[in-house]
Amino acid sequence: MDSMHAPPLWTGGPSPGQFYNFPGNNVPTQVNNEAMKRTMQPIVTGTSVLGIKFDEGVMIAADTLGSYGSLARFRNLSRITKVNESTILSSSGDYADYQYIKAEIEQIVIDEESLDDGFALTAENVFSWMTRVLYGRRSKFDPLWATVVVGGFNDGKSFLGRCDKIGIAFEDDSVATGYGAYIAQPLLRKALEDNQGAFTEAKARKVIEDCLRVLYYRDARSYNRYEIAVATNDGVRIEQPKASETNWEVAHYVKGF
Repeated sequence: MDSMHAPPLWTGGPSPGQFYNFPGNNVPTQVNNEAMKRTMQPIVTGTSVLGIKFDEGVMIAADTLGSYGSLARFRNLSRITKVNESTILSSSGDYADYQYIKAEIEQIVIDEESLDDGFALTAENVFSWMTRVLYGRRSKFDPLWATVVVGGFNDGKSFLGRCDKIGIAFEDDSVATGYGAYIAQPLLRKALEDNQGAFTEAKARKVIEDCLRVLYYRDARSYNRYEIAVATNDGVRIEQPKASETNWEVAHYVKGF
């Protein structure tokens, strides 16, 4: 063959018959000069978390649904953690990030208990740590895609705080995350205003369950199966999951869909 008409020589990289990223090829993991990228979006997510203080403690609730996009994929995922006998933690957002936070806190609790110095983490301690972790990850442009609620009862005082994925944190008598921040938070605040000085655990439970029912009707990522956790002077208890009773008779009045 005439050298003037010979095909160009292969100058490096994978041969035309090889595939990028195929095991054993030992080639760079980039195509068209664009580096491989991984998503920073949440995959399996949980929706609203609700929290409210009452006369002798704190109550936190969350449903048990893990949504895969718009698919109600996992219907028995717990999103409430008992940190110790005085503190509860829950999270909405990416479930994998919640699992990471839970594992980190469990290790911190083990380290604290191994010191055997008579001190234990309080809700304020856990909340302060969470604010630093979430803000630190945000500052590295690698956020934990979660909004965390921490509640507890220690030395006769209730604590309830909320911190989101960019580090915005505050304490309040009632908190809500996700869609609940728009339609459940007003109901929680109204219940506190209407029952000043006599807001019992029973009243707190009723308003929490009412809010969860409203969220099930209104939030497409919500579910009618939920968990409630309570922190009082007697310690922390996470109750068995329950299901809201629902009534869809009003659907007959909805026209045009």
